[in-house]
Parts: sequence; C-alpha cells; structure tokens
Amino acid sequence: MATSDGNRNPDRNSPDSPSELDTVGERERPLKSRVFFGAALLIIALSAWAIITPTGTSNVIGSAVAWISAGFGWYYFLAATLYLGFVLFVAVSRYGKVKLGPQHATPDYGVFSWAAMLFAAGIGIDLMFFSVSGPVSHYLAPPEGSGQTVEAARQAVVWTLFHYGITGWAMYALMGMALGYFAFRYRLPLAIRSALYPIIGKRIHGRYGDVVDLAAILGTIFGISVSLGIGVVQLNYGLRFMFGIPEGVAAQLALVVLAVLMATASAVSGVDRGIRRLSQLNILLAAVLMVYVLVLEGPVQLLNALVLNIGDYVSRFPSMTLNTFAYDRPVEWLNDWTLFFWAWWIAWAPFVGLFLARISRGRTLREFVAATLVVPFLFTLTFISVFGNSAISIVRQGNVQFGDTAMNAPQEGFYGLLAQYPGVTFSAGLATFVGLLLYVTSADSGALVMANLSSRLPTPVTDARPWLRIFWAVATGLLTMAMLIVGGVDALTSATIIMGLPFSVVMFLIIWGLYRALRVERYREEALRTTLSSSLSVRTTAPGVPATWRHRLARTLSFPGRRAATRFVDEVCRPALHEVARELENRGVQATVSEDTEPGSTLPDVTLRVELGTEQHFGYRVRPVERPTPAFAMRSVAEHDRYYRMEVHLPEGGQDYNVMGYTRDQLIGDVLDQYERHLEFLRLHRRTDTRHVLPDHAPPSPGEPPSEEEGDAPR
Repeated sequence: MATSDGNRNPDRNSPDSPSELDTVGERERPLKSRVFFGAALLIIALSAWAIITPTGTSNVIGSAVAWISAGFGWYYFLAATLYLGFVLFVAVSRYGKVKLGPQHATPDYGVFSWAAMLFAAGIGIDLMFFSVSGPVSHYLAPPEGSGQTVEAARQAVVWTLFHYGITGWAMYALMGMALGYFAFRYRLPLAIRSALYPIIGKRIHGRYGDVVDLAAILGTIFGISVSLGIGVVQLNYGLRFMFGIPEGVAAQLALVVLAVLMATASAVSGVDRGIRRLSQLNILLAAVLMVYVLVLEGPVQLLNALVLNIGDYVSRFPSMTLNTFAYDRPVEWLNDWTLFFWAWWIAWAPFVGLFLARISRGRTLREFVAATLVVPFLFTLTFISVFGNSAISIVRQGNVQFGDTAMNAPQEGFYGLLAQYPGVTFSAGLATFVGLLLYVTSADSGALVMANLSSRLPTPVTDARPWLRIFWAVATGLLTMAMLIVGGVDALTSATIIMGLPFSVVMFLIIWGLYRALRVERYREEALRTTLSSSLSVRTTAPGVPATWRHRLARTLSFPGRRAATRFVDEVCRPALHEVARELENRGVQATVSEDTEPGSTLPDVTLRVELGTEQHFGYRVRPVERPTPAFAMRSVAEHDRYYRMEVHLPEGGQDYNVMGYTRDQLIGDVLDQYERHLEFLRLHRRTDTRHVLPDHAPPSPGEPPSEEEGDAPR
C-alpha cells in the first residue's frame, strides 16, 4: 500500500519496488543515437529556419494549416471520438482489472501526490490563459447563433470545458495505459515503441522503433512549446501589470531563459524531489486563487452556474463531439479552437502519457482511466466555471472594453478579471507565481520525458542522465523563442496542428497493439477458470496425504519465523521443485531449478523454469516474504515480531497466496495446477491471431534490470 504522504512505497518485499530498482539507475544509460541526433538536428534546423526567415516560415506554416483544416478537419473529430471510446471500453470491460505491472505490484505514490501529478503534468499555464479568454470569446462570437445572448453564455463555458474535457484526457489515458502496461507488465522499455510490440515484434528495437520515438519527441517538443509560448506571453503581461516591465520579444526571451533554468533544476532533481513537490504546490495555490474569486464574485451565483455548466456539458457532449459544422463551417473558429485543441492534446499525448505511466505503476487499468479522466477534469471544470462565468458576468454588466480585451488580447484577460476585485496586488502576484510554477512543471516534465525517450534505460523507473535533461530543456526554450519570433502564439498553435496529424496515426496503431495484447489477458482468465476446481482441491489436500480440517486450521493460524521458513525451503520447497524438474526431464521436457537470494536476506527464492520451445515458458517461483505478525496472531508477539510467507510468483507476477505449511506432495500438486493452467492458456492463445504478440519473459530477480534482449526472446 502506498504511503499516506505520497512518498514511494518503501516495502522492500516487492521485487519491483523502487527502493530495489533505484540502484540500477547508476548503471550505463546509453543514447539512442538515431533518436537523439535525428530529433536534435531537426529541432535546431527548424529553429534556425524560423529565426533566419520568419516571414517564409510563417507562410509555409499557414499554408499547411489551411490544407489540413480543409482536408482533415473531419478526421480530427473522428479520431478524438474513437480514442475516447476505446479508453472507456477498456475501463468498463474485464480488462479493467489488469494492472500496470505484475499482479503483486502496489502503487508508488499516495493518492494526493498521484492526483496532483496527473493534473499538473497535463495542464499548464494555458489553463489560466484560456479560462477567461475562451468563455468570453465564445460568448461574444459563438460558432453557432448570435453572440451576447443567454444561449451564447451557456455555450461559452461549455465549449471551453469541451476543449479541456474528457476527450483530451482520454488521449493521455490511452498513451499512459499502453506504455505502462508494456513497460511494467512485460518489461519492455518505457517508450512509445514498446506499445507497437504486438504489431511489429522485436523490430521495435531497430529503426522502426527509432522512427516512432523520434516522432513522439517532435510532437512533444512542439506541444510543450505552445504552452511555454503562451506562458511567457501571459507572464510578460503579468510583470507589466504589476511592475511596469514592457511587453515585447526581449522580455519574453528573458522569461524563456529564466524558465529553462528553473525547469533544468527541477528536472535534474527527479520526479520525487522536484516534479512531485511542484505539482502539489500548483494544486494548492491554484485552489486558493479560485476560492478567492469565488468568494468575491458571489459564491451563490457561481455555484448555480457551475451546476448548470455540468448539466449542459453532460447533455450536449454527444452532439458536440462529432459536430464538424458541415453545413456552415466557421473555419477560423475551428482552426483557433477545436482543431487546434485536438492537435494539441495529440501532440502532448506521448509526453504526458509516458509521464503518467511513469508515476502509475501498480494501478489497475480501470483505476488509471477513471482517475485520469475524472480527477483533473473535476478541477479544470471548477476552475473554468468560476473564472469563465465571472468574466461573462462582467461583460454582461456592460464592461465592453474588458470583453474586447479578453477576446483579442487573451494574455490580458486573466489579469483584467482580477483587477475587477479588491486586493488585486495580492491576486495578481499569486496568479503570476502560480503561472510560473505551471510553466516550470510542464517544462521539467517534458525535459525528463524527452531525455528518457532518447536513452536506453535499464528499468522503466530509471531516468536519463542529467545532462540530457538539461539539453532538452534548452532545446525546448530555443524552439519557443524561434516560434515567438515568427509569429508569437499563433505560429505555435499552427505548428501544433501540423505536428499532431502524423502522430494521430501512431495512436491508432497503439490502440491496435494494446487490444491484441489485452486479448491475451482474457485467455489467461479462461485458462484459470478451466483449471480452477482442481487447483482449489489440491491446495486443501493431495493424493495419499491424510490432510484433515484440523491440519488445515493449524496451518491457517500459523505465523512461522525464520527457522521454520528455512526448514520449509530445505525439506519441502527445494526437493519438490527438483522432483518435478527431474520428472519433466525424464519425459523429454527441458526444466531447470535455480535459486537467488535477495540482498539482505538469508532465504533464497527457488524457481522452476520449464522451456516450451517457441511458446512462452512456464515459471514457478516460491519467494520468502517477511511480514509483521498481525495483532490477531494466537501467540505471544514481541514489539517487532515478524513472520514469513512463502508466496508463489508466476511470469505475470505474484499470485497473492501462501504455500507455507504445504507438504511436498501438496506443493507439487500446486505446481502441476499452475502448469496445467499455463498449457491451457497456450492452447487458447494458439487458436487466435494473437499468438506471439507479447514477449516471453520471466519476473526479474530483485534489483535485476529488464534488458531489451530479455523482453525480446527469439521466436
């Protein structure tokens, strides 16, 4: 169970616990040369082109966006809807209980820390930028109907919520659950390429995988640059508002440099010390700012509006999702809003998805999807409703100048709203600080993810070297500067629409690969149901063993110490597995028994491995696990008394049952039950086209890094 303060789970009894894997981070972490140098050269070339010929760059970007909008607008709407549909299907289906990791894995972070990072990684300073500008713009110039009406006011906030709603978060959830599933459950690299293993197999470790990761880095850096560009424009105005610092490219470039330095410091400090703490602080300060406006504007009116917005969002969502405005297309509005937002979410999906997978090991797919879709959106919904309805209320009261400013100069809208209330010095200062933190959180998370994508890491929880994180933080700042010189925020949004299109196709391939892999999980369940009755019977008795209910009760109430556990390994476990291995060898089946002792332990893990040719091997490991003796134990318990469980681990992870107290024949019976289950799984697996869609693997020994070769056994 995760600790309540959000720190990593300190339980060293899990073979995949970070405390044991972190030591691997000191090993060599070489570059993916094609990915790193290819992406770096392209980013530097594009940035140089934009800085040298800003007019030509602007013209090319504008023409490309016009072509995409005219020919692929419908595709963006359909793709976003299909992503959401697939994610919801996985969550509500039988696959929802599959974990991002082996079955015995537990979450690394507490709920609050996890939720804070879910939110802060996927939302940046742009939320402040659009929470006022979006509703006001939609109120004054809605895509349908007349502006400045009650209907326009209802549409205004709902359109903003739609663009920040569950459709976009579904793209993050899709990438996150695919990457976490393959990395933590099948020990493939925590990279975009791994999600394509069921489709292209071991070729993910070659040039095909490099192309996918390179595309992910390009989409990521452009998506982050949009937020950073919006951030510097917003912060530049905030500094002018408070201190009179003039707006302009010079001040914005200085802000980019400052933010890159802060992002570098945070990214180098890692997830635990840097990103997690900034994420928690972001949530708390943004909530303070939101409550401040809620109280001053009038909580009753805003809460009424919030409930109305929720109802409108739920009722109008189905029609808005596929509303391509086929008969009267507001082309400029679509380019500025829906098409841009969907492309922006797609561009951010590899970055945020990989980061979410990185922090979500041990969560089930259902839990992950529910939290990703609901937790950040609830906060976003409340934030946009409070600020958006407050801004619309001011415009409806006759403040036309504020409305024009919020619509045509979005960076001024948020501060213009705060200026309507007392204590603007406090609120504006707090808004600037929150914006800076949101800005830095996006930048440092992005630098970390891009560095990881361009490195070959020994484990999914190992991070790339600090110099590489620094490089990507600087590269992101350079691209942001270049796009600001070309045309400011408009150039960044246009570039995002372009970069999001090719990666949207990769996301469909990821859906295909993940679905094929999840079908394998169904066959495991069916194999378990087929063999369950015999398995249960053997665990209570065995042929020739006069097990009685009294013997079973005595075993249940037993909490053996180290001496009894050692005796069990020597007298039952080791002989039983060797006996099974010998019998299998006599029948022509290759089987071996191995032992491995964890650091700090005197009791070995004993593992039986049965090779099955080109099929997935069978593994049965008995693992000593030390636990505190429970208070209900029926014997004298010292303050620090401990007892041992002998838990069974299979290739898919721990099975959460204890074989301590089994006789030799009973343990052999359990091995045969699991072996029969595995053969049944292979039979069901062989009947379908999902054969060999997943790598053959065995659970790593504690502290052993998963290598790419191990995750890519020959077929």
